[in-house]
Amino acid sequence: MPGASDGHPDIHWPSGFSPEHAHGFCQSQAVVHAPPVTAFALLVDVTRWPEWVPGVTEVVAGPLARTFEVRFHGQRFEIFLGEHVPPRRLGWSGVGAGVQLYQAWLLTAVDDGTHVVCENVVRSPVSLGASSPLWARRLNTLGTTQLRRLSESAPGGRPCRAASPGPDTNG
Repeated sequence: MPGASDGHPDIHWPSGFSPEHAHGFCQSQAVVHAPPVTAFALLVDVTRWPEWVPGVTEVVAGPLARTFEVRFHGQRFEIFLGEHVPPRRLGWSGVGAGVQLYQAWLLTAVDDGTHVVCENVVRSPVSLGASSPLWARRLNTLGTTQLRRLSESAPGGRPCRAASPGPDTNG
């Protein structure tokens, strides 16, 4: 089980979704060659996720403001925006497929673009033993690929420069 020190100290976690409460935790970080406002705008344009977010094949607006549904690896997830502080912080929770997910983004301006930290936690209250490692691996792959594609989708389209990898704890 990951400890609180595994996460970035500036990431805000909703109750029950911190790394110490997770069954799986992963962190990815990189420098994206675009300003924070551009990177943030790409992240919140959820209608375009199927074009560039791995595993996402469909996005539908939800019944409430700042909610939507996604099809992620063939499973339906209801997504609720938890934190929205442009262009610095973003976080959303997802519920579906017997797991609960939370993805947090922290964007900080640096000389050559934006330093982006993406952290993901997985909670599997229903099928803890079977699905937690699978979803943690999927989220780890998702985070690193999102960072690469985020940089490629930004104006100029240069590959991102990966920072040191963070913890990858799969339960």
